[in-house]
Amino acid sequence: MASTSTPLTLPVLPLDGEVVLPGMVVPLDLSDSEVRAAVEAAQAAARTTPGKPRVLLVPRIDGTYAGTGVLGTVEQVGRLADGDPGALIRGRSRVRIGAGTTGPGAALWVEGTSVDETVPEPLPGHLAELVKEYKALATAWLRKRGAWQVVDRVQAIDDVSALADNSGYSPFLTTDQKVELLETADPVARLKLATQQLRDHLAEQDVAESIAKDVQEGVDKQQREFLLRRQLEAVRKELRELNGEQEGEESDDYRTRVEAADLPEKVREAALKEVDKLERSSDQSPEGSWIRTWLDTVLEMPWNERTEDAYDIRGAKAVLDAEHSGLQDVKERITEYLAVRKRRDDRGLGVVGGRRGGAVLALVGPPGVGKTSLGESVAHAMGRKFVRVALGGVRDEAEIRGHRRTYVGALPGRVVRAIKEAGSMNPVVLLDEIDKVGSDFRGDPAAALLEVLDPAQNHTFRDHYLEVELDLSDVVFLATANVLEAIPEALADRMEIVRLDGYTEDEKVVIARDHLLPRQLERAGLDKDEVTIDEGALRKLAGEYTREAGVRTLERSVARLLRKVAAQHELGERKLPFTVRDEDLRDLIGRPHHVPESAQDPAERRTSVPGVATGLAVTGAGGDVLYVEASLADPETGAAGLTLTGQLGDVMKESAQIALSFLRSHGAELELPVGDLKDRGVHIHFPAGAVPKDGPSAGITMTTALASLLSGRLVRTDVAMTGEVSLTGRVLPIGGVKQKLLAAHRAGVTTVIIPKRNEPDLDDVPDEVLGKLDVHAVTDVRQVLELALAPATNGAAPEVPVAA
Repeated sequence: MASTSTPLTLPVLPLDGEVVLPGMVVPLDLSDSEVRAAVEAAQAAARTTPGKPRVLLVPRIDGTYAGTGVLGTVEQVGRLADGDPGALIRGRSRVRIGAGTTGPGAALWVEGTSVDETVPEPLPGHLAELVKEYKALATAWLRKRGAWQVVDRVQAIDDVSALADNSGYSPFLTTDQKVELLETADPVARLKLATQQLRDHLAEQDVAESIAKDVQEGVDKQQREFLLRRQLEAVRKELRELNGEQEGEESDDYRTRVEAADLPEKVREAALKEVDKLERSSDQSPEGSWIRTWLDTVLEMPWNERTEDAYDIRGAKAVLDAEHSGLQDVKERITEYLAVRKRRDDRGLGVVGGRRGGAVLALVGPPGVGKTSLGESVAHAMGRKFVRVALGGVRDEAEIRGHRRTYVGALPGRVVRAIKEAGSMNPVVLLDEIDKVGSDFRGDPAAALLEVLDPAQNHTFRDHYLEVELDLSDVVFLATANVLEAIPEALADRMEIVRLDGYTEDEKVVIARDHLLPRQLERAGLDKDEVTIDEGALRKLAGEYTREAGVRTLERSVARLLRKVAAQHELGERKLPFTVRDEDLRDLIGRPHHVPESAQDPAERRTSVPGVATGLAVTGAGGDVLYVEASLADPETGAAGLTLTGQLGDVMKESAQIALSFLRSHGAELELPVGDLKDRGVHIHFPAGAVPKDGPSAGITMTTALASLLSGRLVRTDVAMTGEVSLTGRVLPIGGVKQKLLAAHRAGVTTVIIPKRNEPDLDDVPDEVLGKLDVHAVTDVRQVLELALAPATNGAAPEVPVAA
């Protein structure tokens, strides 16, 4: 351990913000009064004592003197490099400062005690290792700075105290760290402290060098990338000039296009991220092609393009009336929608809760009634763009939601493509044949449509390809379907169902006169003054040459008629102008195909024998008449029981069993020979046998046919019926009353029997149809039999048909 000895009296030379350790040689400026006073006092004292003038070098930090100083000798007094007077002072040893005293000159004199810093020889093993470590650290630091000449001097120092004090030359040490070294009297502890300080500095320097290296590498990479891109641009420019292209034809600067485009904020952020990826990818990378395609799709989307709705309600209604005859329910619904939109817009309620006031309507009806063309008329009436999306046969969910971008040939879904095609965010989108959507291993497209057609969700619709939110809340979706039951229940619940049950004969005549005939005249190359078709001919075409809910077959008949006239004119067989009358139809296009039963010879009618009744049914093509035939088997050859033919479903088979059971249990009160039903087989047949049939609405028709068979009384030719029958003989309600009554009207039926509880449905039937039908609402089968069965003839015994 160090010990103290040798009291000293020395003039103080204060060092502001500097520290001098033993062994260091420092020049000091004598122009400083305190420095000059201390040096002059030391020189005065040295005249009376041998040796060089001595001063006490004391650090002064913020006006406070350190407790330990360094005894320094004035080696030389002269001029510094800048010409100012100065002194060269060498630090000799540590001095612990005591009390102040008096002395010659203007300097401050203090008493002090020198500190003994000797270390016993030889050095212990741990101390030798410490010396070796310090020299290694110091050598490494000096080599990094290129101070090779100092390395040998450090390696030559063997004294522990001198080695520790040598760190005073280190420029990285702070003043506080140097003061700490100065006040540490023990040489071993001081060397440990110097070693730790040097180790910490080297660690910080390594980190700083690593950071600087990473920064430099990044800068070098950016500079290299910048240089290569400039070279690439120059090469492309030369190629464009070589091929004779204008410089602005190739728009590869996607970043400029994205920043210039009017995109929503989230879409802009996603696009800029993709641009960053594109800039980092090479031209040969397949990812670059995917990103370019995606960016092109995003930039082509009309994110902020909207058409202003035409809020002329009367004008919109006039457009719908002019372009479509009939279809009052749909026209009223569109008019209501426009009226509500106008009122909401007038009150500033265009956007509520982030959602706009779109609509989802499902037009359900048989083919040919104008569902698809109605969508275009709705867009015309609203002043919006129109786009049609055909969903018939779609089985892949990706057709609706789009493909993931990682797939080869990935595309956005049909909804996104429809928006892009329309060029507006609020078009009228017609989802055609939504009931024909199928499902397989590729998913269920109908399930993907749940979000698209839900007004509470579609304002944040996310396509798998775009992967950004798309607001569909302002789109008017019109879905078309032939069969409501084929639409999944969850999907049908999201849409407002509007039924189109077909046209009356009068409506067909108006449509043919105002729409079909002008269009077919143009296609046949005829002027409207050259060929005209009078109303009687159109009515006969609609009533006897066609039998359908829509007008497609009627239009084909008109086209065929006009082609025939045009051909005859070209052959010189007919002169123009020509007016087609109903008596001309047979010569031009042949005999009628659908002659009503009431117009046929009585002996040729289906109901000319007992056991045949006329029912009404609903098919995918609208309403239709349905005949029921019943017969009894020969008691000797036929087995007892019930036989059903005609591709019947389970529900219809059960209705036949119920009808038979009712007649067996109540035949006596109806005065029917029910004994035949027990001993002989009953056969019920529904033509046409190739068409599947199902449903409960033929219950009273089968009961009437069996009752006619047993009683021998004919079923009236002009009567058709529909209704479910119960075991007690009650007539229960059924569906599709409007379609069935329209079918009865087309078939020439004049009397229709329906369940009593279906009377409210008559409000939907057009007045011109009701005016030509005698509709009876019944509650019991007995009422049906009274209305449908013709009176018995002359009391003769009934002749019961026997099945062969």
